[in-house]
Amino acid sequence: MLRNSPRLYAYIMGQDDPKKCSANKLVKLNLAIPLYRRSQIPKGALILDPSAEKLLTPSDRETALKNGIVVIDCSWKNIQTIFSSPTEFCRKLPILLPANPINYARAGMLSSLEAFSGSLYILGFKSESQDMLRIFKWAPHFVELNREPLEAYAQATNEKQLISLIGEFFPHI
Repeated sequence: MLRNSPRLYAYIMGQDDPKKCSANKLVKLNLAIPLYRRSQIPKGALILDPSAEKLLTPSDRETALKNGIVVIDCSWKNIQTIFSSPTEFCRKLPILLPANPINYARAGMLSSLEAFSGSLYILGFKSESQDMLRIFKWAPHFVELNREPLEAYAQATNEKQLISLIGEFFPHI
Protein backbone atom coordinates (compact mmCIF):
# COMPACT_ATOMS: atom_id res chain seq x y z
CA MET A 1 0.00 0.00 0.00
CA LEU A 2 1.08 3.56 -0.52
CA ARG A 3 2.20 5.68 2.41
CA ASN A 4 -0.88 7.89 2.11
CA SER A 5 -3.33 5.08 2.62
CA PRO A 6 -4.36 3.20 5.78
CA ARG A 7 -2.38 0.29 7.16
CA LEU A 8 -4.30 -2.93 6.64
CA TYR A 9 -4.37 -5.67 9.28
CA ALA A 10 -5.81 -9.17 8.95
CA TYR A 11 -6.90 -10.85 12.18
CA ILE A 12 -6.25 -14.43 11.03
CA MET A 13 -8.45 -17.00 12.73
CA GLY A 14 -7.30 -19.94 10.56
CA GLN A 15 -10.83 -21.23 9.90
CA ASP A 16 -10.83 -21.12 6.09
CA ASP A 17 -9.14 -23.17 3.39
CA PRO A 18 -5.64 -21.60 3.27
CA LYS A 19 -5.50 -22.00 -0.53
CA LYS A 20 -8.66 -19.92 -1.01
CA CYS A 21 -8.08 -17.45 1.84
CA SER A 22 -7.72 -13.92 0.49
CA ALA A 23 -6.32 -12.63 3.81
CA ASN A 24 -3.47 -15.13 3.66
CA LYS A 25 -2.62 -13.98 0.16
CA LEU A 26 -2.75 -10.32 1.22
CA VAL A 27 -0.32 -11.10 4.03
CA LYS A 28 1.94 -13.13 1.74
CA LEU A 29 2.13 -10.18 -0.70
CA ASN A 30 2.81 -7.71 2.17
CA LEU A 31 -0.48 -5.89 1.53
CA ALA A 32 -1.76 -6.63 5.05
CA ILE A 33 -0.13 -7.16 8.43
CA PRO A 34 -1.14 -10.44 10.11
CA LEU A 35 -2.61 -10.48 13.63
CA TYR A 36 -3.17 -13.73 15.50
CA ARG A 37 -4.62 -12.53 18.83
CA ARG A 38 -7.24 -9.92 19.61
CA SER A 39 -4.73 -8.19 21.88
CA GLN A 40 -2.60 -7.44 18.79
CA ILE A 41 -5.27 -5.23 17.21
CA PRO A 42 -3.91 -1.66 17.19
CA LYS A 43 -5.72 0.72 19.52
CA GLY A 44 -8.21 2.85 17.63
CA ALA A 45 -8.06 0.80 14.43
CA LEU A 46 -11.33 0.43 12.53
CA ILE A 47 -12.43 -3.18 12.86
CA LEU A 48 -14.61 -4.44 10.03
CA ASP A 49 -17.27 -6.53 11.72
CA PRO A 50 -20.48 -7.41 9.84
CA SER A 51 -22.39 -7.52 13.13
CA ALA A 52 -21.30 -4.02 14.24
CA GLU A 53 -23.89 -1.38 15.05
CA LYS A 54 -22.24 1.46 13.10
CA LEU A 55 -21.69 1.63 9.36
CA LEU A 56 -18.35 2.58 7.84
CA THR A 57 -18.74 6.08 6.40
CA PRO A 58 -16.39 8.41 4.52
CA SER A 59 -16.03 10.35 7.81
CA ASP A 60 -14.00 7.38 9.16
CA ARG A 61 -11.17 8.26 6.74
CA GLU A 62 -8.93 10.06 9.26
CA THR A 63 -9.30 7.30 11.87
CA ALA A 64 -8.35 4.74 9.22
CA LEU A 65 -5.32 6.78 8.16
CA LYS A 66 -4.17 7.26 11.74
CA ASN A 67 -4.87 3.77 13.16
CA GLY A 68 -5.49 1.39 10.25
CA ILE A 69 -8.23 -1.02 9.21
CA VAL A 70 -8.63 -4.57 10.54
CA VAL A 71 -10.51 -7.36 8.80
CA ILE A 72 -11.56 -10.40 10.76
CA ASP A 73 -10.60 -13.41 8.67
CA CYS A 74 -12.81 -16.23 9.92
CA SER A 75 -15.50 -18.56 8.69
CA TRP A 76 -18.85 -16.89 8.07
CA LYS A 77 -20.34 -19.62 10.29
CA ASN A 78 -18.47 -18.17 13.30
CA ILE A 79 -18.65 -14.43 12.69
CA GLN A 80 -21.32 -13.75 15.33
CA THR A 81 -19.10 -15.12 18.11
CA ILE A 82 -15.87 -13.24 17.33
CA PHE A 83 -16.63 -9.93 19.04
CA SER A 84 -19.28 -10.48 21.66
CA SER A 85 -18.28 -7.13 23.20
CA PRO A 86 -17.57 -4.85 20.23
CA THR A 87 -15.46 -1.72 20.54
CA GLU A 88 -16.43 1.80 19.55
CA PHE A 89 -14.26 1.31 16.46
CA CYS A 90 -16.18 -1.67 15.04
CA ARG A 91 -17.81 -0.86 11.71
CA LYS A 92 -19.84 -2.81 9.22
CA LEU A 93 -19.75 -2.15 5.53
CA PRO A 94 -22.89 -1.03 3.74
CA ILE A 95 -24.31 -3.83 1.63
CA LEU A 96 -22.11 -4.89 -1.27
CA LEU A 97 -22.21 -7.95 -3.51
CA PRO A 98 -19.23 -10.30 -3.43
CA ALA A 99 -17.50 -11.38 -6.62
CA ASN A 100 -15.67 -14.25 -4.95
CA PRO A 101 -16.60 -17.67 -6.36
CA ILE A 102 -17.71 -19.09 -2.99
CA ASN A 103 -20.32 -16.43 -2.16
CA TYR A 104 -20.88 -14.75 -5.54
CA ALA A 105 -23.62 -12.09 -5.34
CA ARG A 106 -24.74 -13.17 -1.84
CA ALA A 107 -25.21 -9.72 -0.33
CA GLY A 108 -22.72 -8.90 2.39
CA MET A 109 -20.80 -12.20 2.28
CA LEU A 110 -17.50 -10.57 1.33
CA SER A 111 -14.05 -12.11 1.38
CA SER A 112 -11.39 -10.29 3.40
CA LEU A 113 -10.00 -8.88 0.17
CA GLU A 114 -13.41 -7.53 -0.84
CA ALA A 115 -13.98 -6.05 2.63
CA PHE A 116 -10.66 -4.19 2.44
CA SER A 117 -11.33 -3.07 -1.11
CA GLY A 118 -14.86 -1.85 -0.32
CA SER A 119 -13.60 0.00 2.75
CA LEU A 120 -10.81 1.71 0.89
CA TYR A 121 -13.18 2.73 -1.90
CA ILE A 122 -15.73 4.22 0.53
CA LEU A 123 -12.97 6.03 2.42
CA GLY A 124 -11.73 7.68 -0.78
CA PHE A 125 -8.77 5.43 -1.62
CA LYS A 126 -10.22 4.24 -4.93
CA SER A 127 -7.01 3.44 -6.78
CA GLU A 128 -5.66 1.45 -3.80
CA SER A 129 -9.00 -0.33 -3.60
CA GLN A 130 -8.80 -1.41 -7.22
CA ASP A 131 -5.06 -2.17 -7.23
CA MET A 132 -5.32 -4.75 -4.47
CA LEU A 133 -8.00 -6.67 -6.37
CA ARG A 134 -5.42 -7.81 -8.94
CA ILE A 135 -4.27 -10.66 -6.68
CA PHE A 136 -7.12 -12.96 -7.78
CA LYS A 137 -8.46 -13.19 -11.32
CA TRP A 138 -12.08 -12.95 -10.11
CA ALA A 139 -11.49 -9.98 -7.80
CA PRO A 140 -11.49 -6.97 -10.21
CA HIS A 141 -15.11 -7.86 -10.96
CA PHE A 142 -15.94 -6.79 -7.37
CA VAL A 143 -15.76 -3.09 -8.24
CA GLU A 144 -17.58 -3.62 -11.54
CA LEU A 145 -20.37 -5.47 -9.72
CA ASN A 146 -20.69 -2.73 -7.08
CA ARG A 147 -19.65 0.45 -8.94
CA GLU A 148 -22.89 2.41 -8.43
CA PRO A 149 -23.33 1.64 -4.72
CA LEU A 150 -19.60 2.18 -4.03
CA GLU A 151 -19.65 5.58 -5.74
CA ALA A 152 -22.78 6.59 -3.84
CA TYR A 153 -21.48 5.27 -0.49
CA ALA A 154 -18.22 7.19 -1.00
CA GLN A 155 -20.23 10.42 -1.38
CA ALA A 156 -22.45 9.89 1.68
CA THR A 157 -22.10 12.51 4.37
CA ASN A 158 -23.48 10.49 7.27
CA GLU A 159 -24.83 7.12 8.38
CA LYS A 160 -28.46 8.14 7.81
CA GLN A 161 -27.71 8.89 4.18
CA LEU A 162 -25.91 5.53 3.84
CA ILE A 163 -28.95 3.69 5.21
CA SER A 164 -31.11 5.45 2.63
CA LEU A 165 -28.70 4.51 -0.17
CA ILE A 166 -28.67 0.87 0.94
CA GLY A 167 -32.47 0.89 0.69
CA GLU A 168 -32.29 2.31 -2.83
CA PHE A 169 -29.71 -0.15 -4.14
CA PHE A 170 -30.89 -3.22 -2.22
CA PRO A 171 -34.62 -2.74 -1.54
CA HIS A 172 -35.33 -6.45 -0.98
CA ILE A 173 -32.61 -7.08 1.58
